[in-house]
This record gives sequence, C-alpha cells and structure tokens, in this order.
Amino acid sequence: MSNQSNAIGRAYEYACITSLYNAIKHIRDVEIVEDSAFQHTKMEWDNMNTSMQAKLRYGADAIIQTLFELEPMIIEEANDTLSLQIQQDGMGEEGDVRDLLIVRSSQNWEIGLSLKHNHFAVKHSRLSANIDFGEKWYGNKCSQEYWNKIKPIFDKLRKDKDEGRKWNEMPDKSKSVYIPLLKAFKEEVLKASTSPNVPQKLVEYLLGKFDFYKAVSIDKDESTLLYSYNLHGTLNKPSKTEKSKISLPIVLLPTRIVSLEMKPNSDNTLEMYMDNGWQFSFRIHNASTKVEPSLKFDIQIVGIPTTITLFSCKWILSKK
Repeated sequence: MSNQSNAIGRAYEYACITSLYNAIKHIRDVEIVEDSAFQHTKMEWDNMNTSMQAKLRYGADAIIQTLFELEPMIIEEANDTLSLQIQQDGMGEEGDVRDLLIVRSSQNWEIGLSLKHNHFAVKHSRLSANIDFGEKWYGNKCSQEYWNKIKPIFDKLRKDKDEGRKWNEMPDKSKSVYIPLLKAFKEEVLKASTSPNVPQKLVEYLLGKFDFYKAVSIDKDESTLLYSYNLHGTLNKPSKTEKSKISLPIVLLPTRIVSLEMKPNSDNTLEMYMDNGWQFSFRIHNASTKVEPSLKFDIQIVGIPTTITLFSCKWILSKK
C-alpha cells in the first residue's frame, strides 16, 4: 500500500470512530480512547483536504444505522460507558485484523470493524529465505524440502541486491523468481493441508482470529459495503432489552483445499479454492524498485460463503 493510501486509510478510521461517537452520544454514555493510535488517525484526518474529508465522512456515516440494527448492545441504554478505540499498529500480524473496537467492559462484550477505503486486500504477507510462513500462518513448520527449493532463489536475490540491481533490469524474473517460488509455496501448502484444521487455521490467519465486520468505502459508487464475518458466533448478540433487527448466520470455515493452481495467463498469481465457498488469490510481487531478498503477497478474497452477509449502504450526500 502506498504512503498516500495508508494515510487515507488512517483518516477513514478517524472518520468512522468520530461518526460512531456522534451517533451514539445522544443515546447512551460513550467515550473515545484518545491514545497514540487515535492521535495518529486524527493527524492524518487533519492533513486531508475538505473534499476527501467529506468522502470519508459519507463512507463512515453510511454504515451506522445498519450497525445499530445488527448490534443492539451498542445502543442499549445502561449505566455503563461504551468505549470506542483504534487498534494499535501490528495487531494484524497477531491475527487481529480489526481496526476499530466497540467495547462494553462491564458486559464482557466487544465487536470490531476492519476498515478499508477503495480496496479489498486481505493481507500483505511476505516470503523470504528465513520467514517460516507455515508456522506463522497455520502452525506447521515449513519442511526442509521447501527451504531447499527457495534457498537458491533468495541467494540470487541477495546477490542482486548487493550489486544494486533493479527489478526492471531482470527480464527473466517471472521464470527465475515468481514461478519457482510460487510452485514451492503451493507444494508446501498442499502438503500441510492434509493435517487436521490447517485449512481453517489458514483462513483464520488471512481474515483474523476474531469475528468482525468489514466496511469498504467505495468513492466511485458513493456507497459503503459492510460484510459480516461471524466465524465463531460472537457477532449479532441481543441486549438485555432488544434482539437484533437483522439476524446473522454463523459462517462455516473450510475443511479442505479443493485446488491451488496458477491463475490462467498469469505468471505471478495462485488461485485457491476451498470447500464451504472460500476462494482466495495470492499475487506475489516486488514491493520496491530495487531488488530485495523478499517478496510480498497481495492476498485477495475472491469468493465468499453465502453465509457472509453483505449490506450495501448508500451514502446520504446531504449530510455534513
């Protein structure tokens, strides 16, 4: 993600937390945790021009009513204080993709939102000569066969880096880097997927170990898409006085990988098909101009189970 895209993403987090606060404060006690993570989002918001701020605010306001109908615990009138908090950087690496938490500590209750602006990317994980993606992603260490296959690839990249070479000076990078690296990755994943729970753990790594809502604000459509990832049944809980106006099913996690193959007419992307309706793409790419001995995945979810409910929330452009 570019620095500008990252800055806009942070500003969108600020728009969401403050829009929620302004909508809730008339109903019940609510506070924003104004820690360093919040201050960072505020700084990025303040750096946006008024046109971008308006788009981000529209994208944030659009989901609020739907969220209230899904989660009555947010607006239940009670004596406790509801807290809104921006997650600290790096939580995604720990398996928590939620950017914004909505918490009632006295009720031992919380939900989270993953917030995106104009993109649907799931993860940007890396491969390198010493990253054990198997242990990190699904708890199985990579085999010695995998390390033997990738070593010469990364040895060559390390040599190219020492020589100051650029990626565009490598006309054979697909054949010498992308394809053999993806082949080694594919074989390792398929080998590991025969172990119990690996497909499930893989999805939990990609999407997060906590249930969440994913809000994707789309400027060109003037709408925000809200997805419910109710993987473990912790979303959509009733309050003491009210049930949810919208009922969410629990989503079935996968039990097996049906296929993992190169995308047709591509030299840098694998497509993964799993049971229970899960589909992902893994595009590998260099993340810088100069050659480095690591590569980054752009991982997208391209097919979701029908039990993941999608709400299309149109912007109300008359709002300020």
